[in-house]
Amino acid sequence: MPNTFSYWEKESFFNFDVIIIGSGIVGLNAAIHLKNSLPSLKIAVLERGFLPTGASTKNAGFACFGSISELIEQEEMADTDRLATLIERRWKGLLKLRNLLGDKTIDYQCLGGYELFKSEDDLLATTCVSKIEHYNHIINGIVGMDVFKRSDDKISLFGLKGASTLIENQYEAQIDSGKMMFSLLQYAQQLGITILNNCPVDKIEEETNFTRLLTIHGTFSCKNLVMTTNAFIKNLLPDIDIVPGRGQVLITKPIKHLKIEGTFHYDKGYYYFRNINNRILLGGGRNIDFKAEETTSFGQTDQIQAALESLLKNVILPQVNYEIDYRWSGIMAFGKTLEPTISQVRTSIFCATGCNGMGIAIGAQTGEDVANLLLNKL
Repeated sequence: MPNTFSYWEKESFFNFDVIIIGSGIVGLNAAIHLKNSLPSLKIAVLERGFLPTGASTKNAGFACFGSISELIEQEEMADTDRLATLIERRWKGLLKLRNLLGDKTIDYQCLGGYELFKSEDDLLATTCVSKIEHYNHIINGIVGMDVFKRSDDKISLFGLKGASTLIENQYEAQIDSGKMMFSLLQYAQQLGITILNNCPVDKIEEETNFTRLLTIHGTFSCKNLVMTTNAFIKNLLPDIDIVPGRGQVLITKPIKHLKIEGTFHYDKGYYYFRNINNRILLGGGRNIDFKAEETTSFGQTDQIQAALESLLKNVILPQVNYEIDYRWSGIMAFGKTLEPTISQVRTSIFCATGCNGMGIAIGAQTGEDVANLLLNKL
């Protein structure tokens, strides 16, 4: 491909102090923290898609730190003290995001969250109910109040069919993920951060004093590189121990007199739904076929879509007329540990990946943490 760029273009648009790959919640927060900490830095964010690609604009907008069944599983993977540290990280990460952008900007609404159990889940429900006091004790030390309580009386209020137990988390909230990302992009641009879309990086070449990034648009160079492409990071760093997890989602057309309010978890958090603008947004089901959903390919499968539609028809909206408007999917990243992978992988290359489905809760803090790693090197 012949060189079509001018001297001015090559000098101003292709050479930076820091380049961040990925304009999701982690990448933009890393860029913002770097620029606020050291305004003289010339920073660019390269995004492979027309919009942020992956999970940041494709999630359900849950501002949560874990349902009880999820916390039980996580406590089995870690010890109680480590789990408390993780919950605190998620809680403070949400506060950081809210303080950065403002509740009104991201449409933050603390309407409560609910974990739903059907009659066939009675054994799991009994276990989770028995753990309410345990997790309230842990979380009280973080937020200053008990958060979980049993709220079976709200099952009929929400019009749920077949549910036998409902555990409420009064501190779970919801946001508009699109507004969040739009605001983060605006914030970064106002700071003077360059954001270039439709610019996938094909190859990285690390030299002694700089790193080259080869793209279809030309070769970029930077003194330091931060990689925040989550599940897609293995395309450039294949040794990173991360597994992708596709989340399939559907949304209905607006429904009059919709009873659902708040955020809902079912089947250990593998299914999740909420009301957004009088629509039901419902996602999940990757536990039906974990291997098939360990992919970075966007799309839907008949098996999971059928499971989502069954839950919608038989439990969430029984005897309610509705139409499914459209469907999409997002790609999450899961590591072997509950904490995200934040590291300096080479002399001038840093990475932050593996938010384990908690990107909204920990994305802002994860971006700041990887930025601080780089700042400590400067």
